[in-house]
Amino acid sequence: MLFRFLALIGLALCTVAPAAAQDETFPEAASGLAEQKGGTATSFMVAAANPIAVQAGYDVIKAGGNALDAAFSTQLVLNLVEPQSSGIGGGAFVLYWDNTEKTLYAYDGRETAPATATEDRFLKPDGKAMRRSEATVGGKSVGVPGLVSMMALAHGSHGTLKWRDLFDSAINVAANGFAVSPRLYRLLEVDKSLPTTPRPAAHYYDANGAPKPVGTILKNDAMAQTLSRLADEGADAFYTGVLAEAIVQEVQKATQNPADLTLEDMRNYHALERTPLCAPYRRFTVCGAPAPTSGGIGVIQTLGILEKFDLPNMEPWSAEAVHLFVEASRLVYADRAVFIADPAFAAVPELGLTDPGYLGERASLIDPANRMAKADAGAPPQKGAFDYAPGQSPERPSTTHISVIDAQGNAASMTSSIEGAFGSHLMVGGFLLNNQLTDFSYAAVADGRTVANRVEGGKRPRSSMAPIIVFDENDNVIAVTGSPGGMAIVPLVSKTLVAMLDWNLTPQEATNLPNVLIFGPTVLLEGETFLAQHKEHLEALGHRVRVGNFPSGTHAIAALDGLLYGGADPRREGTVMGE
Repeated sequence: MLFRFLALIGLALCTVAPAAAQDETFPEAASGLAEQKGGTATSFMVAAANPIAVQAGYDVIKAGGNALDAAFSTQLVLNLVEPQSSGIGGGAFVLYWDNTEKTLYAYDGRETAPATATEDRFLKPDGKAMRRSEATVGGKSVGVPGLVSMMALAHGSHGTLKWRDLFDSAINVAANGFAVSPRLYRLLEVDKSLPTTPRPAAHYYDANGAPKPVGTILKNDAMAQTLSRLADEGADAFYTGVLAEAIVQEVQKATQNPADLTLEDMRNYHALERTPLCAPYRRFTVCGAPAPTSGGIGVIQTLGILEKFDLPNMEPWSAEAVHLFVEASRLVYADRAVFIADPAFAAVPELGLTDPGYLGERASLIDPANRMAKADAGAPPQKGAFDYAPGQSPERPSTTHISVIDAQGNAASMTSSIEGAFGSHLMVGGFLLNNQLTDFSYAAVADGRTVANRVEGGKRPRSSMAPIIVFDENDNVIAVTGSPGGMAIVPLVSKTLVAMLDWNLTPQEATNLPNVLIFGPTVLLEGETFLAQHKEHLEALGHRVRVGNFPSGTHAIAALDGLLYGGADPRREGTVMGE
């Protein structure tokens, strides 16, 4: 992988662009572009969505921690400085490469539905599906949070520092405060319901209901106490005792959509170790997290389909490349809607979906000169009796991603989420609770269809989170990446990998590269970039095209010839740091 440097015409990174208004199709407001120069290091590197959090990960590695320790410490600080996106009230997936053992591990901290949950959870008395804005806020959307359990499970097997040490930076930030950032202010400003929810309103807004201004030092004493309790007593203190009781009470007595989460649901939660999903892409091996996330499967499918085309000899985001990418994405989404769900409840044909022969068949459906009239789910090997109707779940893009490579060559790729911006808007112990249960496919159920990703008691909702680690022919880590973005995560991460692996761009150039996404029948080309020039050509091929912005948050690290190269998405507030 030899990097070449490319001037990306029209992607202005030297100034901060005006923020876009909130949009119902792309519901988390964009907050503009900020200059990102990436970085290089010779020993270790951390890349994440906020400089304060990245500093925490850096400090952990300097103190003797490994990549996994650094990712977890970074995450705990992100809970404070980027509360709209992730935290201990939500869940995550993480990949960890142990460079001594030469073994890749995958951990699933996805939330679970209460034991009494049924498929009509988000249906109104008339049998129709609740509007998304109705369903997301309040108690019904809250799943049992999985992040803390996942951290404990993975750290217990691989951590270098003591559990207590992972919390030091976050406790300090909670107790002493941090300056409200422009992005946090912007998202508080456009949120219409958060100011009406008592605890978040008191914490993030002034007496007049206005967001606390940029630069305000925001302390969180309740969160400092919560983190100290977890640091001292371990993960069990989250799932039993006063914290669990407070979470259950908040959900059961929510003023909007009170629900059925119980102390037994909390006590019975367990994060899971799963088998990573890996597949070849040209001369590389790409590994991701398996179901219940569709992310690893989707990225591998996208690349496997595109492998049949000569992308390395196309210019980055030529009109031809954009068309092929869009058509591959449509096929991947069609499979996702039918086949991906919690594998404890449906026999997900993961190996069939990522089989090179099957992906070759899918690629043959793509006409370089025309848009497919319809992209249907395929019939992968191992499909067996899997016979469900398509069920969409339009996940919100409020998520975060952390990439780390340490001095010993260990690597961590971690994507974490509370789902929609500020989750369910319910706040306990200084942190927000997720609204992940709206990732179940409930509109299809309202239409009388049986879908794999329907609500069921104890079930993990389908996700799109796609932490990725890429290896060369000698099993050396050459790239670590991932992104937030809800359903857009798969194309966001796939774009980054194509840019690095096929077009030889640095991680920073790859993250800077304009985004190409699909939402239903619409192709979204990132605004104020050279992609706009392709609109007319793509429409002539049959695509419906919109030019606009989307708040991705890709963070990537590449290893090449003894150097680490880092990239932080200019559409958020992240950075890379190492030495």
